[in-house]
Amino acid sequence: MGGTTVTELILKRVSCRSYASTPVAAETQAQLAAFLREHGTGPFGTPVRAELIAATAEDAEALQGLGTYGFVAGATGYMVGAVNPAAAMAFEDFGFAIEHAVLYATALGLGTVWLGGTFTKSRFARAIGLHGDQLLAAAVALGYPAARPRGLDALIRRGARASTRLAWDRLFFAGAFGVPLDRDAAGPYATVLDMVRRAPSASNKQPWRIVRDGGNDRMRWHLYLQRTRGYQGRNGVVGVADMQRIDMGIAMCHFALTAEELGLAGQWVREDPGLALPDERTSYVASWRLVQNGGKTSTH
Repeated sequence: MGGTTVTELILKRVSCRSYASTPVAAETQAQLAAFLREHGTGPFGTPVRAELIAATAEDAEALQGLGTYGFVAGATGYMVGAVNPAAAMAFEDFGFAIEHAVLYATALGLGTVWLGGTFTKSRFARAIGLHGDQLLAAAVALGYPAARPRGLDALIRRGARASTRLAWDRLFFAGAFGVPLDRDAAGPYATVLDMVRRAPSASNKQPWRIVRDGGNDRMRWHLYLQRTRGYQGRNGVVGVADMQRIDMGIAMCHFALTAEELGLAGQWVREDPGLALPDERTSYVASWRLVQNGGKTSTH
């Protein structure tokens, strides 16, 4: 992406909540809008509608009326995303596609932050002309980062424990839950898992769990959602995006793009291995299956 590696972009990206007032350059807006058009699906093929709304020197009022309840200051643009929630893997595909665009925006020198429930969805829906069976699932604020972030930003980060990541042995397992995966045993996938561990998630809950299964010739990486208790009741509510399923798509994006960069060809598939689950909050999502004979990684 623009000569910068995926791992560099993942490590560079942080949640930016304070922006300079300068509108994003027209050329940069055009590049980002084109990327959104060209990468409008996730690994399971759900169409994701993503629109760029941005202020310009000629149209400084483009964002008038859009609110973020004070969580973001000075953003000069938003990527607003919608999807049909009835599709089987709608939210996972949504998270994958939008996070791919977030990393591209990072390559363009922009700051970004995911917005789940901290924006006025009705106004954003009107701004993009939401219609039919579409659900406005989330938005991403963007712009040039402010030279000096607000003091409030640090409070928000501390409240979400944004700088804290769950330990490796709580996220990645060998053959079964409860058996931590040794980092050396992960081989070249250790970097892939590191980049999954760095993925953003709603309230920094990091709901993904991954189990390695099979030998080197038939290796699978099974991805599971371990729901946070405070979010569990939102699953399946009509008209509400499932943020933790979106988080899974974000993790899948980091996994696939990093694997592709390292030459670890594979693709996401739905092949539940039937492993024993640790609790009722944990459910199977997808598996990364290696592709042999020179196959290409399926990242859409």
